[in-house]
Amino acid sequence: MANERARALRRNRTSAERKLWWQLRALKPLDFKFRQQAPIDRTVVDFVCLAERLIIEVDGATHGTPEEQAADERRAAYLSGQGFRVLRVGNGDVYDNIEGVMDFIVQALETRSQITPTPDPSPRRAVGSPSARRGGEFRR
Repeated sequence: MANERARALRRNRTSAERKLWWQLRALKPLDFKFRQQAPIDRTVVDFVCLAERLIIEVDGATHGTPEEQAADERRAAYLSGQGFRVLRVGNGDVYDNIEGVMDFIVQALETRSQITPTPDPSPRRAVGSPSARRGGEFRR
């Protein structure tokens, strides 16, 4: 069932997911291979680098309510328990600051153990990220 859902999600990706996918594919020569809309246990994640145990989720407007944020945090906690790190990226950052997003992802890939997968209860932005300085919605 998760495989069928993943296939459907791949066919109906958002424009932000498509844009980020093309950027992630450029990391393949560096041996960072990503899968898109990949099933992991009972959930489907937007992007995953299995070798580095790194998941990237692209959040749009549907992730703005407290209930949805709580569900995202529960999901991230579950995936953390499975040994994954979860990075969340806002659609706006993908559109307006793709270079900053990619820098953050590459940093996470290169410094595996320094980014914790603990959900951040503060507003959706990473304090030191390029996006936070620009006022975006980017958070780890």
